[in-house]
Amino acid sequence: MTEPDFDHEAGRHQLGDESGKYFDYSQRAQWLRAVVLGGNEGVVSATLLIIGAGTHIDETEALIVTGLLGLLAGALSMATAEFVSVYVQVDTVKAQEDRDQREGRAGGTKTAAAPSPTQVAVAASVAYVVGGILPLLAAFAIKDQQIRVLAAAVTAWFAMLVLGNVAAALGKASVARSCARVLVGGWIEIAVMVGRRKALELYGT
Repeated sequence: MTEPDFDHEAGRHQLGDESGKYFDYSQRAQWLRAVVLGGNEGVVSATLLIIGAGTHIDETEALIVTGLLGLLAGALSMATAEFVSVYVQVDTVKAQEDRDQREGRAGGTKTAAAPSPTQVAVAASVAYVVGGILPLLAAFAIKDQQIRVLAAAVTAWFAMLVLGNVAAALGKASVARSCARVLVGGWIEIAVMVGRRKALELYGT
């Protein structure tokens, strides 16, 4: 499977305009979306792992191995999902471009405008690892379960805040809105998953 040719000029503009002239920051939207998604999922997954597995795993070494394996599996899953889903978009754009060319339509969709599946997959998986490693590092050195969970929660809050700031800075968007979305969304996901686990413990068979 080979990726379509992408506009190298557009790719260069994604990194910024060194001349100080007009730059369309929306060109960063696809890979920046993947960074936020991957980073947030990494933070949430690692925090949930510490909250859940930490109650059943007493040895720090076992928790480290479990955490790192979970981080690797999550990053690979994230990369695969992004690669496959973005290729759906690329295939759709390419098919429409082919139809436009056959029917003689000018100014139709352009494959060059579609995101790179590899770029998006790498961005999401790397962000997942970076986001997930922070709560794990905070918890690995702590043996007491309650303090470990507290440390992971504080680190997760900090990591989400940093992720929101990075997203806003790279997209030249509102810092407050970006941070609020990441924090609220991340903690809702954590709360739902913890609530689900508690419900299964209480009412599961």
